[in-house]
Amino acid sequence: MKTLLALFIAFAASAVVLAQDIALPAAQTTGGMPIMEALAKRATGRNYGSRELTQQQLANLLWAAFGVNRPDGRRTAPSASNTQENEIYVLMKSGTFVYDAGKHLLRLVVAEDLRSLAGKETTVTLLFVADLSKRSGGTTESKKNVACIDSGFISENIYLYCASEGLATGYRGSFNRQALTPKLKLRPEQEIIAVQSVGFPPP
Repeated sequence: MKTLLALFIAFAASAVVLAQDIALPAAQTTGGMPIMEALAKRATGRNYGSRELTQQQLANLLWAAFGVNRPDGRRTAPSASNTQENEIYVLMKSGTFVYDAGKHLLRLVVAEDLRSLAGKETTVTLLFVADLSKRSGGTTESKKNVACIDSGFISENIYLYCASEGLATGYRGSFNRQALTPKLKLRPEQEIIAVQSVGFPPP
C-alpha cells in the first residue's frame, strides 16, 4: 500500500512539472516583411518597454531563431557539421525554459525569473547554451569558438524576425555567467555563449 501511495505521489509530482511546460502554437512560416526591407530595418536595440510578447510572437521568434524547417530535423540556422550544439534558454517573468525545437515547445528548467542575472531585464531574454560534448575533436577552446560562430547565425535570424515584427533586440556577451550556470542546472560540458534580449521598444 505504501509503495502504491509513493508511486501515486511521484506520478502526481511529475504531472505538475509537465503541466508547467509551455506548448507553443504552430509557427507562422509565411508572410512577414520582405527580406530586403528587414535588412534595411535591422538594428540593435538597448531600450525596451514593458509590453509582453504574445504566445504567437514567441512561437514565431523561436522557430525563426533555430526551429526545425525540414523533415530531416535540420534547422533555420546552420551549424558546423549540423551538430546543432546550441540550445536556446528562454528567460521570462513566469520562469526559465529551454526550447525543444523538435516538439516546438518550452520545457521548464526552473520556476524562477532569472532575467536580472542576464544583464538587461526585458520581457524575454534568450541564452545561447552550447553543449560542447556534441563536437568531436579539437580543444575545448576550438569547440567554443565554433559554437560562438553558430550562435551568430541564430542571432541574425532573431534580428531579422524582430525587424520584421517591430521588436527591439540586442546580442550581448555581458551577463552573470557564474550565477546563471548553477541556476540553469548546466552540466560541466555546457557553456553559456551569449545573451540576446528581445522586447517591444519603449512607447
